[in-house]
Amino acid sequence: MAKLPNARQTATATATSQTLGRGGRGQPVADETIFARVYGAIVERRLEPGTKLGEEALCETFGVSRAQIRRVLLNLAHAKLVELRPNRGAYVAQPSVREARHVFEARRAVEAAVVERAADRMTEEMFESLAAIVREEHKAQERSDKQAAIRLSGDFHLRLAQIAGNEVLSSFLQELVSRTSLIIAAYGMTSDSGCSHDDHWTVARALRDGDAAAAIAHMNQHLRFIEEPLNFVTEADPLVDLKTILGPPAES
Repeated sequence: MAKLPNARQTATATATSQTLGRGGRGQPVADETIFARVYGAIVERRLEPGTKLGEEALCETFGVSRAQIRRVLLNLAHAKLVELRPNRGAYVAQPSVREARHVFEARRAVEAAVVERAADRMTEEMFESLAAIVREEHKAQERSDKQAAIRLSGDFHLRLAQIAGNEVLSSFLQELVSRTSLIIAAYGMTSDSGCSHDDHWTVARALRDGDAAAAIAHMNQHLRFIEEPLNFVTEADPLVDLKTILGPPAES
């Protein structure tokens, strides 16, 4: 199973695909680059749940073979971001309401453990690393850069897991954060559904003060604020142009 990419790796894959797309003269595109590119498009909600990931379109987008695309799709399926349907192909995963509820339940349990451990390990330098993410998240929201805001929101939670110092918890949380993004894409009522940087500040400050109980309470409230407005009857439109979303940006 491929390791889920972080925001920097996703951004690097985006830049790489600009020179290694169809007709490019660079080195062959690695599985990891394609994985990160598709992963980023899913997590940033540019590919909606239920979108068909046609092999031919993906081959043309990245200039690679069907065998390579199938390897990447299999890894994305292991990450719970893609569904492989017999005789129908690959689709961006479309979480059920039951699955969505379970993901949030799991996040509350995992993030409570993460926050408790992080409170015991927090240093001023670690707090500043969290504060830097929150400041960048706020800037992204102010300039209406939805994709950057989504990436940075996830980075905040994953940085907390790094601070906690438990790789198993970190791995669990990374999968849950990715799946949460899918759930919000499927059931969010508005385009700005998701994390609030103000909530992140509240959690970070409680951790800086060494108040684990308050940080856990704020995190639980934060996750409930994300879950409660979701509309569990909305269905996404699966008809999109993969080459437009995953290919190199159009030259201006």
